Amino acid sequence: MNIGFGNVINTAKIIAVVSPEAAPVKRMVQNARQLGKVIDATQGRRTKSVIVTENDYIVLSSLQPETLAKRFQMMGDDGKGENDEG
Repeated sequence: MNIGFGNVINTAKIIAVVSPEAAPVKRMVQNARQLGKVIDATQGRRTKSVIVTENDYIVLSSLQPETLAKRFQMMGDDGKGENDEG
């Protein structure tokens, strides 16, 4: 699934997509950053969603959680969204 700026993520590994505004989420991101488990896919933009994966990696995206949720729902059984090629 595209999480912005041509960055993609394996949807089978996603546990949650949350807003970065809550204090517990900020602490979770800070702790993961110290462990080297943060992947920043924002291209320097403001972080609008935090994606938690099953292997304890945190992926930061500049797309809204609602946008990512819609993209996830649009995904077909073949793992490709409506706008994916091939």
